[in-house]
Amino acid sequence: MSERERKAIGATVTIPTWLMFLLAAACGIIAANLYYAQPLIGIIRSSIGLSASSAGYIVTLTQIGYVVGLLFIVPMGDIVENRKLVVVSLLLTSAALAVTAVSKQSVPFLAASFVIGLGSVAAQVLVPFASYLADEASRGRVVGNVMSGLLLGIMLARPLSSLLADLFGWHTVFAVSAVAILLLAVVLSKALPARKPTSTTRYTELLSSLWHLLRTTPILRRRAAYHACVFATFSLFWTVVPLRLSSSVFHFSQKEIALFALVGVAGAIAAPIGGRLADRGWTKPATGIALVTVIISMVLPLVFQVGSTWGIIILVISAIVLDAGVSANLVLAQRTLFSLNPAIRSRLNGLFMAMFFMGGAVGSAVGGWAYANVSWSVVLIIGMAFPIVAFLYYLTELKGK
Repeated sequence: MSERERKAIGATVTIPTWLMFLLAAACGIIAANLYYAQPLIGIIRSSIGLSASSAGYIVTLTQIGYVVGLLFIVPMGDIVENRKLVVVSLLLTSAALAVTAVSKQSVPFLAASFVIGLGSVAAQVLVPFASYLADEASRGRVVGNVMSGLLLGIMLARPLSSLLADLFGWHTVFAVSAVAILLLAVVLSKALPARKPTSTTRYTELLSSLWHLLRTTPILRRRAAYHACVFATFSLFWTVVPLRLSSSVFHFSQKEIALFALVGVAGAIAAPIGGRLADRGWTKPATGIALVTVIISMVLPLVFQVGSTWGIIILVISAIVLDAGVSANLVLAQRTLFSLNPAIRSRLNGLFMAMFFMGGAVGSAVGGWAYANVSWSVVLIIGMAFPIVAFLYYLTELKGK
């Protein structure tokens, strides 16, 4: 980062601890909006009149909106004052959440879901923002800590939404989030330092440069491919598991599904660990471990398919292992990308996130369809296939060493 950029955002050698925690919390609160609907698919589907085979679209449209925002909003972080960009995005998200909270039909709900995804990319403006405040030696640690907040938000979103829905109905989940995001926008508008990028690139030139960056940055393509595969498995698993738990196999209530979803929080500990490993130069071996971990998370419930307490234990272990592998791989990728040219960091992050979220959208859509039309075993086989493809690609990186 240039000295001019550091002065523009009031940075010293590294990010203040209070600001790092604020950014982590903000990212978690924002990112949670992408996952509130996952454990509620069954009750939302019935309430707004969607068929069982279309249930996956409840999550997929939010992810598609997120991808669009990553491609068209996040790159603006390289040319637009970052604080203003974040606050405007959050106001848009809060409005969409309010619409979702009062929706009783599928069309307004799904349209608002798309906009929720679109505005929630504010989190991915904040992550590069944190990296600008950190020096090279501590960047992995800082990004890992901020991403821990984001991942905790993702993982806590599922149990929180399940509990609120069980007590007050699913509409309350989105109403509470609408208020929380509005308050967060006010807090960040006061607390965040200004960061006005020095680039004079026009928005049209910015967008046209995305294809050039994709073509000329092989590490971006490779890292995005790895994470698109593991995130497809992540989305597939967490879209289908609530349906599996509420089925005749386990007969889980919404509250019990919430407790199950809570176990995934343990996987977030892998994020700061991944960041520290990257700071020590162990990115390649750590990546291989993360990919294998995700594969194992799908093998366990496929091999041990039982409907008893042991079946639940296996699913709990699988959820923790899956979330740990995905968390570590994400931080390893972002630490690598944020070590490249600071002037293009927002664009790199936007491209990376957009590419792997497309994988997530595919995973949730395919998972919902496979579970409704084929079987749980097929869902797990598909979930296992994605990280296997990533691991085979990873082996080519080792050979090229």
